[in-house]
Amino acid sequence: MSKAFTKESDNENEPEKPENLSVSGKNYVTPSGFAALQNELRQLLSEERPKVVDAVSWAAKNGDRSENGDYIYGKRRLREIDRRVRYLTKRIDQAEIVDPKLQKNLTKIYFGATVTYEQEDGSESTVKIVGIDEADIAKNKISWISPVAKALMKAEVDDIVTLRTPNGEEKLTILAIKYLSD
Repeated sequence: MSKAFTKESDNENEPEKPENLSVSGKNYVTPSGFAALQNELRQLLSEERPKVVDAVSWAAKNGDRSENGDYIYGKRRLREIDRRVRYLTKRIDQAEIVDPKLQKNLTKIYFGATVTYEQEDGSESTVKIVGIDEADIAKNKISWISPVAKALMKAEVDDIVTLRTPNGEEKLTILAIKYLSD
């Protein structure tokens, strides 16, 4: 049977993603994280997708589509873009923007806090608690549903919290809490 008559999977080479990434169903996000989601969506829709559509329509005019690499790759890339657009649209629609500058109780750790803590071995770490889509360990941004963030939530300076790890429990001492804008 010709490939032209077989249905190609929309989620080819991509693991299933849960409908709602957070347990509570909320998508908390900082203002800068929300802007980043919107910028990525805008870039995909206004720049990248039109280029791929043009390439696919050009490749389609070249004849036999079953052996046309440009056409096959272009269609696959178009599906990837459309999948990402659907994902971003859902995440933006579910977003609850929480501005760290507007937090009321600045002595406790909540969403948007930048926290410095000391581990049992004496090493210090500083992390910012952000939304799921903004988490980036290279920039010391952790998701509010991560084990570290959950252990830190509602603690105050000089509190000792317990972090459960695969290697056992670890005690973290809170050294500083700041609410900074990006």
